[in-house]
Amino acid sequence: MMSLDEQVIAIIFSFIYGGILSLLYNFNYNLLFNKRKIFRVVFNVIFIFDLVLVYFLIMKKINNAIIHPYFYLSISLGFFCCFNVSKKFRNVLKDNSERKKSD
Repeated sequence: MMSLDEQVIAIIFSFIYGGILSLLYNFNYNLLFNKRKIFRVVFNVIFIFDLVLVYFLIMKKINNAIIHPYFYLSISLGFFCCFNVSKKFRNVLKDNSERKKSD
């Protein structure tokens, strides 16, 4: 059984992690356009595995890795709240890489 403090900390962490996940997802989106298909597949599998592993390791420290459905909701809310901001970040990275190619 989790205490109320653990639940609140876990919900806040899940929301923040959703925002970080959104930022990293948009960064990964830029890497999806690599010409080698094997690189894309391997990188995405490792990327997803690492993000899930980091989430569970931190949740283990917070509340012994007890995951409730409202944590998933909190991650989703954090993801979609930060998605537009991180999408702008992706566009900045894309513009910078296009400038370097044209130089």
